[in-house]
Order: sequence, then structure tokens, then C-alpha cells
Amino acid sequence: MLRKTLSLVTVSMLLATISCNDAGSAKITEEDMKMIEAEKELANKLPKVEFDKVEYDFGMIEANAKVETEFIVKNVGEADLLISSATATCGCTVPDYPKQPLKPGESAPIKVTFDPAGKSGMQSKTVTLTTNIENGKETFVIKANVKAGEGTTPAKSRTKTIIN
Repeated sequence: MLRKTLSLVTVSMLLATISCNDAGSAKITEEDMKMIEAEKELANKLPKVEFDKVEYDFGMIEANAKVETEFIVKNVGEADLLISSATATCGCTVPDYPKQPLKPGESAPIKVTFDPAGKSGMQSKTVTLTTNIENGKETFVIKANVKAGEGTTPAKSRTKTIIN
């Protein structure tokens, strides 16, 4: 996305520079056209993300036991993958992501820690990565069924009671 923006800015500046006088079209050379085409081609080369899994279920866990898992992210695109942030739907879930760019073909772990303190029942948490891929975001999910313990809050029920 950044490369597309830079390419558009470059082309816009080139056109603005040469359109200021009547002889502008005579100044565009074959070399200029080749450069513009090369920039367009470069802008189409983007990173792409592939995960080893997009969901992980911890199963039944104790309310006082932190659990963690790893998701392996791989760059299967044609440019460096930059992960600028990783956020979760709840503060109880903490993702630790690679801060360095992943070159095409490289993989790295994303460690996700879930702290079920104060929770009980089925839990589902989504982790969102903000990256430089075409759509800008990728997500994956962790799940757990937390045994009720002291000081826990039951999960919100997703079922409806119908009274006739």
C-alpha cells in the first residue's frame, strides 16, 4: 500500500512538472515511460500472510492458569512483511509479534498469552495484526472453556429464551 502511494505521488509529481508548459509532451522520453512502468510493477509486489493455523482451542482450563500458544506467520508474498501492531479483543489476551520485517519466504512465531482470571465458561478472543499487506489486516482466534472458580464471571450466554 505504501509503495502504491509512493508510486502515485511520483507519477503525479512528474505529470505536474511537465504539464506546466506547452512543450511538456515533448519532454517525456521513452526512458521516463520505462521508469513509470517499472514503478507500477514494483507497486504490485506486496507481501502476503499465511498462518500455520487461524484458530486455536485451549480446551478446558483452570480460571487461575495463564495459557499460551504460538501462531506461525509466513510471508508468502513478494515484498517484506511489516507487522506494525497486534491487538486483541480483550486485555486478557496479549500477543507478542515479530518487530523486524519478514522477507519473502521467512516465518516467525506470534506468541499469544491468555489470562482467564475473573472469567468462566466459553471464551473466544480475536487477535488482529495490522500489516502492510493489501487489505492491511489479518486475524486469528483463540478459544478456551474456563472452569468456574472463585471470583469468576460467567461468559455471556448467546442463547435466547423464547416464552410463548
